[in-house]
Amino acid sequence: MTTEASHPLYVPLAPLAAPRAPAPPLAAFPAAPQAPAAPRRPPAAPPFTAPQPSAVFPDGPNGPAPRRPPAAPPGPVPLPALRLAPERLRGGIVAGAGAVGLLWGLQARPSARLDVLFASGAHLTGLLGGYGVLVLLLLMARVPAVEHGVGADRLARWHALGGRYALGLVAAHAVLALCGHAVHTRADLVAATGDLLSYGAIAAATAGTALFAAVGITSARSVRRRLRHETWRAVHLGALLAAALGFVHQLAGPDVAGGPLTRWLWSLAHAVVAVLLVWYRLVVPARAALRHDLRVAEVRDEGPGVVSVLVRGRGVEQLGAEPGQFFRWRFLRRGLWATALPFSLSAPVRDDTLRITVKALGDHTRRVRRLRPGTRVLASGPFGALTAHRRTRRKVLLLAGGVGITPLRALFETLPGGPGDVTLLYRAPDASAVVLRGELEAIARERRAALHFLLGPSDGSFDPLAPRALRHLVPDLAAHDVYLCGPPAMARAATASLRRAGVPASRIHSEDFAHA
Repeated sequence: MTTEASHPLYVPLAPLAAPRAPAPPLAAFPAAPQAPAAPRRPPAAPPFTAPQPSAVFPDGPNGPAPRRPPAAPPGPVPLPALRLAPERLRGGIVAGAGAVGLLWGLQARPSARLDVLFASGAHLTGLLGGYGVLVLLLLMARVPAVEHGVGADRLARWHALGGRYALGLVAAHAVLALCGHAVHTRADLVAATGDLLSYGAIAAATAGTALFAAVGITSARSVRRRLRHETWRAVHLGALLAAALGFVHQLAGPDVAGGPLTRWLWSLAHAVVAVLLVWYRLVVPARAALRHDLRVAEVRDEGPGVVSVLVRGRGVEQLGAEPGQFFRWRFLRRGLWATALPFSLSAPVRDDTLRITVKALGDHTRRVRRLRPGTRVLASGPFGALTAHRRTRRKVLLLAGGVGITPLRALFETLPGGPGDVTLLYRAPDASAVVLRGELEAIARERRAALHFLLGPSDGSFDPLAPRALRHLVPDLAAHDVYLCGPPAMARAATASLRRAGVPASRIHSEDFAHA
C-alpha cells in the first residue's frame, strides 16, 4: 500500500501498473532455515533470513523503475561482522577507570599535610586524565567490532562527553600539582611555575595540555561552526601529539614509574591503542584502496540537488557492507581529496558496485555532482550499526526524513518480512523533495509493504509525525522496531513522538551521520 499525505486526509496515489510477475514469497518471522541455495553472504542478524526480491522491478507511474543487473558469480564470502555491545564497552571503560583508581590507592600515602593532599589529588587526576585520553583515542580508532556494535554517532557522542571529562581532569592535575609544589617549596605560584617548567617531562606535559585545550576550544559548537572542516580536523590531529607528550610525562611520574609491572602495563595499553589507530585508520584503508581499486562508474541525477554516485571496483563484496551502513569517501579530485565524507549506501552491494545518494548541502557535496567516471575513490569502512542485527520484533517501521532515506531505502529492500511486516514513512516538505520515489514504490509493490509519503512544511498546522498521526498510519506502532534517519531536528521530534506513542527507547534505532 502506498499513500501520500499533505494534510490529515490521506489520499491514495494513482493505481500502479500491474507487475509482470508475482513477487516471490518472503520469509516469515522467525524464518526457518532454507536449504538449497547458498546465499552470497551470511545473513546479517539471525534468526532472520530472507530471499532477495525478484530480479526485475515492474514499472511505476513515474516511468520504468531501475532494473537490477544479473547476479555476479559468487566470490569469497566475508566473515560475519563482530560486534561489541555498547553495554560491554561502557562496562569495560568503567572497569578500567576503577583499576586506575585502585593503582592510585595502593600507592597513596595517608597524610594530613597540605602539600601531600595536593600531591595525592594531582596523582589521581593525572592518572585518570591519562586513562581518559587513552579511551578517547580508542573510541576514534575505527575498530570494526566497536563501530558495528556501538554505532558511529554514539561513539562520537561518547568521545565528545569523554573529552570534556579528560580535559577537566588534566587541567585539575596541573592546578593541583602546581599548588602542591608551591606549598612544598613555600614559593609563590609564579616562581613554582617556572621551577616546574625546568623539568623536561613537565614542560612536555604543559605543551600537550595546551594542544588538548586547543582541541577542546575548537570543538565547542559556537567555534566549530565558524571553522572549515579541514582546519578543525588539523587541530584534532594535534591531540595525537598531545597524547604522546603526556605519555612521556606519565612515564616519569611516581605513579607509573614506581614499579616495573606498572610501567610495563601502562606502556602496553598505550602501545595497543597506538597499533589499533595505525592499523585501522591507515593500513586497512590503504590496503583496501590497492585491493579493490574503487572508481566512479556513473553519476545520476535523482532530483533537484540530488545525485546518486555509483562506485565500482574489484571484489567489493569482500568489504562485508550491510544495508544501513556507511563509508567515509575520499574522492581523489580537486576540492574533495582532503576530506573524507560520510555517506551511507543507498542500495545493497551488487556486482562489485556501491551506490551512494547525495544531496547538495555544502561546498563538498556540491562538488560531488561534478564527479567524472574514472575518478579514483578511497573508501574506509563499512561503519555504523543501523543494520538488521538491531531488530528485535517481527514488525518494523522505517521512518525517514529528507535525504535520510538513503540507508533506509537499502533496509526497505532487504529486511526480512512478509506482507505487512515492514512499513516505510517518508517525511518531506513536498513531492519534489522525495528522493528515489520510483524505487521505493517498486520495492513496496514487490514486497507488498506499506509506503506512506508524509508531505508538508515542517511548520505547517498539521504534524504528520505527531503520536496520533503515527498511530493512525501504524495502528500497532508499539509492537514495532523503528529505524529512524533524518535531519537532527526531525529525528529529535520523531523520537519524542514515538516515545509518547508507546515505543520503548530500546526499540528506536537511529544513527546521526553528521557525527560520523
